[in-house]
Amino acid sequence: MERVNAVVYCEGAFDSTYGKTAHGLVRFTERYNVLSVIDSTLAGQDAAEVLDGKARGIPLVRDLPEALSLSREQGLQLSHFVVGIATDGGFLDEAVEKAALDALAAGLNVDSGLHEFISDLPAAGQYLETGDIKIRDIRKPPSRRMHAFTGKIESVGSVRIATMGTDSAIGKRTTAWILVHALRKAGQSAEMIGTGQTAWMQGAEYGIILDSLLNDYISGELEHAVCSAWEDKKMDFAVIEGQGSLMNPGYPGGFEILAAGRPHGIIMQHAPSRKEYDGFPGYPLDSLNDQIHIAEFLSHKPVVAVTINHEGIPRDQIDAVCKEVEQSCARPVLDPLYHGADALVPLLMKLKK
Repeated sequence: MERVNAVVYCEGAFDSTYGKTAHGLVRFTERYNVLSVIDSTLAGQDAAEVLDGKARGIPLVRDLPEALSLSREQGLQLSHFVVGIATDGGFLDEAVEKAALDALAAGLNVDSGLHEFISDLPAAGQYLETGDIKIRDIRKPPSRRMHAFTGKIESVGSVRIATMGTDSAIGKRTTAWILVHALRKAGQSAEMIGTGQTAWMQGAEYGIILDSLLNDYISGELEHAVCSAWEDKKMDFAVIEGQGSLMNPGYPGGFEILAAGRPHGIIMQHAPSRKEYDGFPGYPLDSLNDQIHIAEFLSHKPVVAVTINHEGIPRDQIDAVCKEVEQSCARPVLDPLYHGADALVPLLMKLKK
């Protein structure tokens, strides 16, 4: 696909889990050239350096005028404004609404993954009438007839790997992409099966926007996405992005991925420093071993390895934490952002038929 030049809006949230969409786009995307990220609280810094400690030339800027000015200085035409905040419940708050309308007034196309839609705003109507500007609300339910589960997935010859997690906003999608790239590097054909709006924004060719679907069709749509990828690519591996977590009280997810995705193996993403479920104080995080047991019980397939989210862990302690978790869960453990995922490839190769 042809990349377009974009600014990502993440005001006041880039250094929090609410900025996970922006984080994904700063780390990797085949859909956009990310020229800058809007967050006035961190303006002047490099977004990738703030995120992962390695600068990539993506500046954090104060506002849209600065983003537009910066693109002109670079001799680049900014064309897209991407909402990079995952708000509670996906609601469109006043700040995001104003920022999106300002972007439309500046002649930019707007992409949003929130549950409330930019295109439904009365003030957005004038921009849609001309057809010169596009608003893509990624979580809008599909207008086509949806697919029900058929069992056709059993004919797919790819090894299917699911990246599950012990919590929401814990790095399942990022690990899935790193795993796809590691498999490709090792000479294996691999496709990302996205299940959320950020994976779509990153350019996943196959997948679903799970939050936009009627519950009756989630399993069928996921099966259809995996089958479509197999029919087109005949890939060795299909890596299915997880959603939420099996035990998160507000965002329980993953049941459909295990039941309909029929994975041959599971990678479990975990943040050792988290004590409570994301966004739900007073709800203690169920133990890693309990969640591994639940995933294996439901799927009848192995959790092959555990991948670590190093939030709250000093860099010089990451290796020690991985070893501690490894001893506790009796499975290989690594931090994909720190170690990469090459070491997981031989483990997944054992799952090939």
